[in-house]
Amino acid sequence: MLRPFHLAFPVRDISSTREFYCNALGAAVGREDVRWIDFNFFGHQLSAHVVDECDETATNAVDGDNVPVRHFGIVLSWGDWESLSERLQRAGVAFLIEPRVRFEGQPGEQGTFFVRDPSGNALEFKSFRDDACLFATE
Repeated sequence: MLRPFHLAFPVRDISSTREFYCNALGAAVGREDVRWIDFNFFGHQLSAHVVDECDETATNAVDGDNVPVRHFGIVLSWGDWESLSERLQRAGVAFLIEPRVRFEGQPGEQGTFFVRDPSGNALEFKSFRDDACLFATE
């Protein structure tokens, strides 16, 4: 059985973080305090911690996009990926990288899009038509 991961990351404030992760992404709140809040993020534990400054600038070129180096996300089923993309579009969430198919016709072909949370953290949501291609090299 695949075990849930835990990721702690910096945010500017709890209020806008709660709004984005709960309302835009559908995450549920776990434990919280004045300077941190936990979320159930597709069965994984995210822990957002308030800091004074969030750096969000470094990027690398990947298949024609400038991908934020510091990012995290989840691999969804194709249908869930499309549904979340549509949900975010309806909610008016700005895409850092618009939904698209990357590495088309190659090993690792995937649907992907990026958004930023209110603190500037980059999140990637991706999907593979065939989950066996997650780590494919050929």
